[in-house]
Amino acid sequence: MPESRYFVVQDHDQWLIKYHDESYGPYKSQSEAMMFAIDAARKLGSRGDSAEVCLMGENGRFRTEWSSGYDANSSRL
Repeated sequence: MPESRYFVVQDHDQWLIKYHDESYGPYKSQSEAMMFAIDAARKLGSRGDSAEVCLMGENGRFRTEWSSGYDANSSRL
């Protein structure tokens, strides 16, 4: 189980990254928010911490898009 989770959420016309009790952004697009969230999670991973990035779908449920060492949309990193 990951030690840290980044949640990418849409708030009206902008995107935010939720991490612990803080919100970061706004970002202009989902892909921009994902890029920053994955970058932050990779930095944790390089320190030996496990992390994952979750994206909120249209149904309001989160799905893991990136996890330490694995990208759900492509191949192992």
